[in-house]
Parts: sequence; structure tokens; C-alpha cells
Amino acid sequence: MATQITQTPNLLIICIYILYVSHIITSFSPPDHYLINCGSSSPTTQHSDHRSFTGDSSEKGSHFLSSGESILVSDSTPDHNLSPIYHTSRVFIRPSRYVFDVKKKGVFMIRLHFGVLNLNDFDGVSVKFHVLVNGFVLLYDFIAGNVEDFVVKDYVVWDDDDEVVVSFVPSKKKSVGYVSGIEVISAPEDLIGDVGRFVSSYGVEEVKGLMKNGFENVYRVNVGGYKVTPFNDSLWRTWVTDDEFMKVKDGSMKVHFGGRIKYRMGGASREVGPDNVYNTARVIASESDSVSGSNITLVFSVVGGYKYLIRMHFCDIASISIGMLYFNVYVNGNLAYENLDLSLITNYMLASPFYADFVVDGDNSGVITLSVGPSNMSIPHAVDAILNGVEIMKINNSFGSLDGPVSAKSIMNCRSGIDISVWASVVAAMILFLVAPVVVQKRRNAVERTVAWSPLPVKEVNLKHDHQVNDEVNLKQDHQINVT
Repeated sequence: MATQITQTPNLLIICIYILYVSHIITSFSPPDHYLINCGSSSPTTQHSDHRSFTGDSSEKGSHFLSSGESILVSDSTPDHNLSPIYHTSRVFIRPSRYVFDVKKKGVFMIRLHFGVLNLNDFDGVSVKFHVLVNGFVLLYDFIAGNVEDFVVKDYVVWDDDDEVVVSFVPSKKKSVGYVSGIEVISAPEDLIGDVGRFVSSYGVEEVKGLMKNGFENVYRVNVGGYKVTPFNDSLWRTWVTDDEFMKVKDGSMKVHFGGRIKYRMGGASREVGPDNVYNTARVIASESDSVSGSNITLVFSVVGGYKYLIRMHFCDIASISIGMLYFNVYVNGNLAYENLDLSLITNYMLASPFYADFVVDGDNSGVITLSVGPSNMSIPHAVDAILNGVEIMKINNSFGSLDGPVSAKSIMNCRSGIDISVWASVVAAMILFLVAPVVVQKRRNAVERTVAWSPLPVKEVNLKHDHQVNDEVNLKQDHQINVT
């Protein structure tokens, strides 16, 4: 009997854990969900979230790849601390692409995984390339081959077609591109809203049409909490801690909530922000008869010349009652929200999440500053400001690019121009070959009228063309290289 008593709590804990994991896994079921392990012929399980990636050299995975010429690279001494998808890569010598048929048009999450690539195996060749997705430039002249472990690039793009096309284009003739893993996943409908608040020194105005842009995740921060891994996020995202972004001595304190987060219809969903983001926060609280004069301030480095989508997550897990929390929100020192009342927004419920989207210009300062602090409606002996999470996403520029003033069309035209130069040489030679006899005959006739001569024999030249100018050539042969 004693044995049963001691085992029952353990069994209960296991059951609760299974239910929790099942909820995380089944809460979001995208209509399109492609996970590709590049350079591999077998499925591979990702360590961080236990998802299975299909090898792009397998019978199933090879259908997605159209490659001019590529090489399979595997690490002969892999680091087993890294996920297996980083143990292999596919290296592209010519423009190549993966094509994924989609059941539902709209917003897609694109993740690109790059593992370690031994550059010694590519003597005289540089690893420098561009990545394009459905007309968006995600990466331009990208170099990732000399990283110590791995790199993950995280994007959200709009798709108006029946397929998502991920293209890899070497920057020049003596360069190659590569990739270790690709994710193409239908995004939840509420992941990217179409309306935001553009904030500048001139004030705040509504901006529409956000949804059909391309976005690159630059920062995803769990304010006041721990690192959130893909296993604990229904969209398989990583949220880092706020330590490196906090302005020191801001007077804030961390709070943790052990209750249930109350997601509402019309509010933030679990896919927008997971429980582990909303059940922790930083707060400003006054313990005296006067309201605190401190702000919570985070500072982020960004690249100038782009607009950025700023998403700030709020969930009142610290107040003892509704109607007691009022605060201001500042973006780059400009007032973005005045007297924000979470009780009113959440239909007078505590622990119910809300997020606000702001758009700002990334100026030459290279910095985005976000703050929350007490307002003129804040009250003593209460929480005077709260912040649970922050996301910063770069928005594509007028070229449709997230990485420089260049368009996808110009990249493909330029690359085609490199290959077409070979064709041009052949065509010029053929024209010369056809025209030369006519010219020679005219000169012969002119000479024969003045002096007799014997023409030298002309050797025929067969012109051959060794290069195929077409990104969509079916892959004929894979080469296996072991990287030491």
C-alpha cells in the first residue's frame, strides 16, 4: 500500500507533463509544414524540439530540390552537442532552389539553418551567396561558413502564389552557397497584423498594409524571464533573456506568475506569445505614498535605413486588482501610448495578454530604445508599469529586400549575365565563323582581279557549350565529401 502511495504522485506528475507537452505540440497545426535536412538522405530529429526533418536526398525530399549543380557535405567528426541537422549541408555551385507547394496562401514562417562549413575543402572558392524567397531578398552576399557552431535566420514572408520558392544564388562565378536546414511553415492568421502605429517625433499615426511585407526577426526577448526554447513555444521560436538590453539602474524588478494565463478571443493567442513569456515580467512599483519616477528601458542595436516592426507584449500578472495599472509607452523617446489601461483592453481580467505593434524608422543612430513608465494616472502603492516581452522585426525596403538596396530581379539578372557571358562568347564566335567566309570570298575576288594567289586551308572548329543556364535543371549527380 505504501508503494502505491509513493508512486501515485509520480504518475500524476508524468500525466500532467504528457498533457502539457501534448498541448504544446497539438495547439498549432499548420496546413503547410515542411522541414528539410539539407545534404542528407535520411530523416533527422532536431534536438531542441524533437521535430523530424526530411533529408533532401531521400526519395521524398529530393522532389523539392531543383539544382544546377550541388555537393553534399557531411562532417566526419560531428559535434554531438549540436543538433544533427547541422552535421550535413548542401553546397550550391550554381543557382538552385527548393520549391514547396502550399495548400493555403498567406503568411509563412521561413527558417534557414547554417552549420559549420570547412572552407579548406573549397580551395580558391569563397562561400558568399544570396537567398531569395518569392521575390523577397532575405540575404545578400551572406557569409556564414566560418561560424563556430551554427546560425539560424528567422523570417516571415507573404506568399500570393501556390508555392514557396527558396533560391540560393552564389554571388559570383568563384563562390558557392550552402544551407543545412530549411523550415517553411504556414503562420497563424494573427501572427502578423495588418495595422500598426507609426511612431515618430511628429506623433503617432495609423499605418496599414503591414501583412504583405517581408520581415526578419532581429530580437525576440522574454522580459524579466528565462530563455524560452523551441520546445516550449508552439511556433518553435527562441526567446532570449533581457539582460544585455536593459538600461542599468532603472529601478525595475522581476515578477513571476504561477497561475493560468487567460487567453481571450480577439486578444493575443498562445501562438503570438507563449505562456512562458506572459507569466514573467519586469515591473515598476511604488511602495510609498508617491508614484515612482523610474522607467523600464531597453536598448537595441539595429541597421539604419529600414523600418522596424516593434511588438511589445503586456500581461498584468502583478496587480492585486483590476483598474490599478496605468502607464505610458515610449518608442525612441516618443510617446507611443499614453495612460495604457490593460484592464480596459482585456475586458477587466488580470493575467490576460495583450500586444501592441509599433512601426519606426531605423535612423542613423543605429539604436531603438523602448520604455514603459508611470503616467499621470498612476496611483501610489501599486504597479506603475509592466513589460513582458519584446520583438523587433526588420521590414523589407522599397526593393523588397531585407539585406541591402538590391532587388531579387536584379540579382537574378546579374547572375544570368555572368552565365550569359559564356553564351555571348559562343554566339560571337559562331557569327564570326559564319561571316568570315563571306569576307574572305570578297577579299579573294578583289585580289584575283589584281594578282593570283592560293588561299591557305581553313580548319573547321566545332564550338561546344559546356554550361547550362537554367536554375531549374534537375539534379543528376550528388557528390559526397567528408569534412574533417
